[in-house]
Amino acid sequence: MKHIIYIALFVLIGCIVAAGCVEITNKNTLNTSAPAATFAPFSSDPDITNGTTGLKGPLVVSISGYPANLAVILDRKNVGTVKPTTPLNLMVPEGNHTVMVCVGWVCEYENVTTSFGRQVNVDFGERLRKDVEFPNATARILEYYQNGNGVSVNVEFINPETIDHTIFVELGVGYSYIDGRTHIKYGSSAKGTSSLFVKAGQRETKRVDLAFTSSGSRYSFDYPVITEIKVM
Repeated sequence: MKHIIYIALFVLIGCIVAAGCVEITNKNTLNTSAPAATFAPFSSDPDITNGTTGLKGPLVVSISGYPANLAVILDRKNVGTVKPTTPLNLMVPEGNHTVMVCVGWVCEYENVTTSFGRQVNVDFGERLRKDVEFPNATARILEYYQNGNGVSVNVEFINPETIDHTIFVELGVGYSYIDGRTHIKYGSSAKGTSSLFVKAGQRETKRVDLAFTSSGSRYSFDYPVITEIKVM
């Protein structure tokens, strides 16, 4: 009977030990399994795909003496002012851009490509002088000729701006003549004024007569000049 009890206890202990071995084996299996991924795979950056790397390149805009302070437009945004003798220095993200300056109704633009470490220069001076000779409303003498005892002057009234203006001018001319009584040569001057309403972006020509007020003969005259301009 004792032998049977001993055998039963031995079998029971063996089963417990066997069960414990199974649990240890399972725990080791869980501890050695591969951990979950802790980082995302690499993906394409949309900015880099479009050519924008985050780097910037230098862009210098100038107008080489053109007599105006002009706003510089980069990709439809005002980024500063360029002056006749002072270029505008910019740092622009790498890529393709459109840079532009405007005088009244006329705009000059250029497409540029900027890149890190490479300076891009854009000078609008020559184009501005060709397309918009005068940046603001003004007047100038086109031609003149003697007309009896006086000088007739053709004056061009110019308004390149975006609003209408009335332009007033005063002109003068020096002349000499021989006095009819003394036959002595004298010098004098003649003046004249005129004004003209000029619509935005337009030019008009008008004749202005300058009369010699001194009586005599053998008149001769200098180049007539505009002595004053007022824009209203």
